[in-house]
Amino acid sequence: MTDTDLLAETPDIETSSADYASRFSGRAGEYFLDVQAQTVSEALAGLTPGTVLDVGGGHGQLVNPLTRLGWRVAVHGTSVECERNLRELHGQRDCAFLQGRLFSLPVADRSFDAVVAVRLFAHVPDWPRLVAEMCRVARHAVVIDYPSKSGLNALTPLLFGVKKSYERNTRTYLSFTRDGLAAEFARHGFGVERVVKQFCLPMVAHRATHGSAPLRWVERACRASGLTAWIGSPVILRLDRRDGSAAQ
Repeated sequence: MTDTDLLAETPDIETSSADYASRFSGRAGEYFLDVQAQTVSEALAGLTPGTVLDVGGGHGQLVNPLTRLGWRVAVHGTSVECERNLRELHGQRDCAFLQGRLFSLPVADRSFDAVVAVRLFAHVPDWPRLVAEMCRVARHAVVIDYPSKSGLNALTPLLFGVKKSYERNTRTYLSFTRDGLAAEFARHGFGVERVVKQFCLPMVAHRATHGSAPLRWVERACRASGLTAWIGSPVILRLDRRDGSAAQ
């Protein structure tokens, strides 16, 4: 495996790091995590809590929200560094840890009731392989998040310079369409069950204003009016297995 291949398959090492965690400090960062937890909870609604694998989740962002919902959480990471960061940097000890390659998870088919991945797809160039692997190990449902190509997020190329000025450690990332992702998941027997969008305004606006109360009010108004559901991003997407085994 070349160095380029290795980096493409280990984006979670970066997202588990202290540098990455610093992006979620302060009022804006706390707001992002609160909205993320809320929208993931909405996406999982209706599923009976069981076992869940958080793929590339060494940043520890979903352990507490999932545990509060009653799920038994295992976090996947591609290296021992991810587990060290999860335990020591992020203080997450009440969860299992599964180390293995991103495209070859070391578990049998349908080992977990649900499989989730947040802040991962946008940094995986060969994302169809990740889709296939998550579907393989999911018994009932897969939940992912992704930056949308539509709505205000379509301005990403124009806003990236501004974003970089506020997030000096930001990286370029992939954006997706719902139809493109749904078609790939359909190849593995999964269909879209729920779509929950997180923000109407570009996230960089919240960072630039340090999570200001007026912009949070605007977000609440957009959500209540349905505007966020129309043009919001990032998107939380839940897909259920369509062979009759999905939990009701």
